[in-house]
Amino acid sequence: MIPQQKLDRLIDRYEAIQAEMSSDLDPEAFVKLSKEYAELTPVVEAVRALLAMQEEISDLETLVEDPETDKEMLEMAREELHELGEALPVKERELQILLLPKDEADDRSAILEVRAGTGGDEASLFAGDLFRMYQRYADVHGWKVEIMSASDGEMGGYKEIIANVTGAGVFRRLKYESGVHRVQRVPETESGGRIHTSAATVAVLPEAEEVDVQIDEKDLRIDVFRASGPGGQSVNTTDSAVRITHLPTGIVVSQQDEKSQHKNKAKAMKVLRARLYEAERERLDSERSADRKSQVGSGDRSERIRTYNFPQGRVTDHRINLTLYKLDRVIAGDGLDDVIDPLIAEDQASRLAALGEAG
Repeated sequence: MIPQQKLDRLIDRYEAIQAEMSSDLDPEAFVKLSKEYAELTPVVEAVRALLAMQEEISDLETLVEDPETDKEMLEMAREELHELGEALPVKERELQILLLPKDEADDRSAILEVRAGTGGDEASLFAGDLFRMYQRYADVHGWKVEIMSASDGEMGGYKEIIANVTGAGVFRRLKYESGVHRVQRVPETESGGRIHTSAATVAVLPEAEEVDVQIDEKDLRIDVFRASGPGGQSVNTTDSAVRITHLPTGIVVSQQDEKSQHKNKAKAMKVLRARLYEAERERLDSERSADRKSQVGSGDRSERIRTYNFPQGRVTDHRINLTLYKLDRVIAGDGLDDVIDPLIAEDQASRLAALGEAG
């Protein structure tokens, strides 16, 4: 049960914001209050729905206990009371989920990195399949995908591809994709028809603003060089490619897709900020919780999270033992929510359980 005092405080705060927003505020204060108001609205709506249900249950109980209630009314009240009794825990759970501590990065856009792993050319082809899956998934959700850098595989696909995925709540859903993805299928390059296993690594990093990460210029080594295409063929006659090394952490980011050195540096800095921001988030997470990596949304990129078995048309997510026989829809991006939704539910359940143990 959620303490009544907590529910009352939420409603009081919501009504106070409403009153304050109707007063004469400067634009910055109004924007700040508007954001808090928008975040509280679904919570307060759920609180009011729960309170209304509790009041209805109380009224029905009074009716049932009243000796003057006629038989027909008594039956109807008992039936309704039974239905509300079953619905109440569901409402309470919905509210508990809304009250879970928010990941401040959930509403952010994200940097998506897909890299071919073990498996040679087939791994590059699989990395290409995964990236197209995310492109289609982004389309379904109305997000925009901008490729920041790409290194093509020799037989197709990508050795590595980095993209900026922008839109509302991108990181909230895509963060569950970080980890090792494994594919089992007969490669196009395999004449013997044997099933081949290869892998690709996915990293999803919340996009970071300059205010999130303070980067000192003296901590950077910036090298410029001439961009090159496949086979070392020059694609640029000027030193427009940029390699940035963050000396304190050793993180290296290269960018050469743009013809302008300035644009390449800006893109490289965006990726560097995201990696530094994520490194700090991971450090704080490990301090807060020793078992963080056992949680569904931990984003541990060394963990094998999912297998795509083409001969059986099967997708298995190993973190929650979920198996779906709809590989074609998942790899096309249209059915990826059928994997991500259960992951979100499991993550919420584990966090609710952790709060219950802590309480």
